[in-house]
Amino acid sequence: MATNITPRTKDYNQWYLDVINAAGMADYSPVRGCMVIKPHGYAVWEGLQRELDARFKATGHVNAYFPLFIPMSFLAKEAKHVEGFAMECAVVTHSGLEPDGKGGLKPKGEIEEPLIVRPTSETIIGHTYAQWVQSWRDLPILVNQWANVVRWEMRTRLFLRTMEFLWQEGHTAHETWEEAEAETRRMLDVYADVAENVLAIPVHRGRKSPAERFAGADDTYCIEAMMQDGKALQAGTSHNLGQNFSKAFDIKFQTRDQKVAHVWTTSWGVSTRLIGALIMTHSDDDGLVLPPKVAPVLAAIVPIYRKDDEKAAVLAYAKELLARLVGADAVARAEAVCGGREILEVPYGSTGQRVVLDLRDGLRPPDKFFHWEQRGVPVRLEVGPKDLANRAVMAVTRTPRSKNVVSADAITPAWFDDALATAQKMLFERAVAFRAAQTRACDDYAAFKSAIEEKPGFYAMHWDGTKETEAKIKEETKATIRCIPLADVIDGADGPISMKTPGTDPVSGKPSEGRVLFARAY
Repeated sequence: MATNITPRTKDYNQWYLDVINAAGMADYSPVRGCMVIKPHGYAVWEGLQRELDARFKATGHVNAYFPLFIPMSFLAKEAKHVEGFAMECAVVTHSGLEPDGKGGLKPKGEIEEPLIVRPTSETIIGHTYAQWVQSWRDLPILVNQWANVVRWEMRTRLFLRTMEFLWQEGHTAHETWEEAEAETRRMLDVYADVAENVLAIPVHRGRKSPAERFAGADDTYCIEAMMQDGKALQAGTSHNLGQNFSKAFDIKFQTRDQKVAHVWTTSWGVSTRLIGALIMTHSDDDGLVLPPKVAPVLAAIVPIYRKDDEKAAVLAYAKELLARLVGADAVARAEAVCGGREILEVPYGSTGQRVVLDLRDGLRPPDKFFHWEQRGVPVRLEVGPKDLANRAVMAVTRTPRSKNVVSADAITPAWFDDALATAQKMLFERAVAFRAAQTRACDDYAAFKSAIEEKPGFYAMHWDGTKETEAKIKEETKATIRCIPLADVIDGADGPISMKTPGTDPVSGKPSEGRVLFARAY
């Protein structure tokens, strides 16, 4: 069947949007730059939430919620913070509406102090923590919130950059710098764990340069991923805020030796941007490819019959196979809930993920196959009269691409779990190999300027540590320092690359303490 997806090699940006549309992930909103996350896309976000939330709580964090609206005066209290976010803020200045005399409406009453629609919550949470903290006994505070934020973006793209997006933001307060630094690094490791072991996206852990640092932070750590078009994507950040916000909002505590000090704070967050990263890391010209750990639908069973007298027996056989995977009781419960629906959805395990039985009569079998393939379903089981006669099933996997006739007796949870684990492992290994092939060491600036045009990717290049050199490279090549890797050695197309060996900056000719990763980025 002909695909409705633009090939990646023809138009990568359109391919990305086509995959989202074909998979039923999201729609455009009537508000410019915003999006509607459709059920299939939101289910992926719920899977990601589930994995992150479990890790947050395992490291001692609890969830809370803070206001969407922030007094404008709060942002002004931290100079670097307001400078960093001023151009992205949405501002509420009026309350209520009234007729405009022309058949429309206009704002009614101007409010006393303008309100900022939350671009991030350091300020409102800093104000709140000042009320919560009096003594060292009140520390640490380890809080996360799941929320939406608004940043007034001029160029938007579904999931990757929208004016409103969903995310989590952790905000913690500590007695010492050492505790805050340990927290910052701990949460970076949590993000890297989820990216690699759940989303199957390999990432580089590193520090941002001062120019790329979060506004108001002493230090920013990040995870950076490589997309299939050779552009990098910042997949998560963790910030050591030092005492900048605690001094701005007077978050003080009585120390163990009866003195008064300001707390040390951190913040860290990931967003629905990770869904964009997921799409661009794994998907292909046939549609969405999802790692099994976040796939809303793990398997689709598709009955095939041409004659009415074949239908009852094939459907009964398909339900038998479904019961082999999820249990007869689960099938019965699903039928009681979903009776009459064209797609029977049955939970698999306790994660909210499902196995489905496609009962639609109005579609040809190839259309059904295409439907589930474009939605990234890892496994498809096709059953027809011949399969029934042979007590077999055609098992089709998205990763690896394979079709195999399997005995019905072999269709067990153990078989299924093994197929899912194989797909998860292969997706990660494939992405690791791709990233290595797109990573090169470069010691010649003229060669770098040419290479970044012809072969986008990560370039490990010496840097003298100055903002002037960094700015020159950005202006002339559109490449930025994605991170200063924490790893001593990374894999490259031509073998291991030492990142900590001193050298010479090829732009300024000045000494360099080591290599950093440059790339063009989303």
